[in-house]
Amino acid sequence: MYKRIKELREDNDKKQIEVALIIGTSQQYYSEYENGKRPIPIEKLKKLAIFYNTSIDYIVELTNERAPYKRV
Repeated sequence: MYKRIKELREDNDKKQIEVALIIGTSQQYYSEYENGKRPIPIEKLKKLAIFYNTSIDYIVELTNERAPYKRV
């Protein structure tokens, strides 16, 4: 479901536990997000977008544009 979060994590040479800590969840939950076994709460998507300097639309594959929108 969210294959891009795995791609982003691997592109940034991060382990699941590192990203899990950044977004405030457990490694097990994060693994389930990557594998599509658990939906990602919007708060976690926002944190991922900020951390990876991209947009939520990119993460959920609504766009292929990796650059983030102007943040408010």
